[in-house]
Amino acid sequence: QVQLVESGGGSVQAGGSLRLSCAASGRTFSFGAMAWFRQVSGKEREFVACIARSTRSVGSVLYNDSVKGRFTISRDNAKNTVYLQMNSLKPEDTAVYYCAATWINGIQTTTNAYNYWGQGTQVAVSS
Repeated sequence: QVQLVESGGGSVQAGGSLRLSCAASGRTFSFGAMAWFRQVSGKEREFVACIARSTRSVGSVLYNDSVKGRFTISRDNAKNTVYLQMNSLKPEDTAVYYCAATWINGIQTTTNAYNYWGQGTQVAVSS
């Protein structure tokens, strides 16, 4: 049984920073790509960032254009953990953030590519 547990959400003012963490437990030894998505009530879940299992090659990370230059995704395979450092936060970043994992090794940006999801953590950015 695989579980993903997010932490690090909260409320900040615009321009502030938050760091989200997602710890995986269970049969995680062969996870491929891991990603962060976000969702606002009444809207579809939106791709935020993805990181491939190996970060040593070009094209191992991908960001939504709306967060490029402000967010950084990273992972620690030894700890089965993926992180999302969010800087220069804007009110439009307010959402529930979900981490996801797939057995596919390459970058994936669609929700149906992911096998496992966390429960979500709320991020609220005030102006």
